Amino acid sequence: MSRRRRLYEGKAKVLYEGPEPGTLVQHFKDDATAGNGEKHEVIDGKGVLNNRISEFIFTHLNELGIPTHFIKRMNMREQLIREVEIIPLEVVVRNVAAGSICKRLGVESGTRLPRSIIEFYYKDDKLNDPIVAEEHITAFGWANPQELDDIMSMAVRINDFLCGLFMSAGIQLIDFKIEFGRLYEEDTMRIVLADEISPDSCRLWDIKTQNKLDKDRFRQDLGGLVDAYREVAQRLGILSEADNALATGPRLVK
Repeated sequence: MSRRRRLYEGKAKVLYEGPEPGTLVQHFKDDATAGNGEKHEVIDGKGVLNNRISEFIFTHLNELGIPTHFIKRMNMREQLIREVEIIPLEVVVRNVAAGSICKRLGVESGTRLPRSIIEFYYKDDKLNDPIVAEEHITAFGWANPQELDDIMSMAVRINDFLCGLFMSAGIQLIDFKIEFGRLYEEDTMRIVLADEISPDSCRLWDIKTQNKLDKDRFRQDLGGLVDAYREVAQRLGILSEADNALATGPRLVK
């Protein structure tokens, strides 16, 4: 990767120029952050697991006809993706109350919501990613009404798929964060899913024990983050259950 030009570095990933025009290489780091980077550690093996889990999910979404930026996994830490213009919104889909919604609305953590809720947050670390309404989004030009309709429609479909996927693995999908971008192809533009879907961006609880299998283990100093991520990968059939070491990287199931 040293020969490729680095274009952007975020908290958990690095983007490099891709081998072909219109492509990028997305590199998954081992960095774990919380509180907009106020808490930070490097946890060996985290990036490898996130790369593989996100690849697995995006591949299935592509097969379902949900457009994404994902093309293929290149190696243990990198993906080839389409270059998109990121819409400056974090889209959060909530099925069960947890995290910030409990603080904002006084809802007890673990309360099943009457229906799935879609929330929008403006992507700006300096402002702590404030929650915004559809009126803010269209008024400030971050997305137009048709784009918002496309985003919400895809978010619902993604939620339906993920709930079933994780349920089959004995995991409850509490909530998740996704991002979208504009993909330009010749004279056309379409909205596609971007970024990643992994235990970094989802809240995942064991159905029987309510044990947390996501980044809350880092946020709440519970420990065992890589073990939890590995368990998610094993339950989804991505990694062999016999693999207990990350020193040489997880062994992938072909």
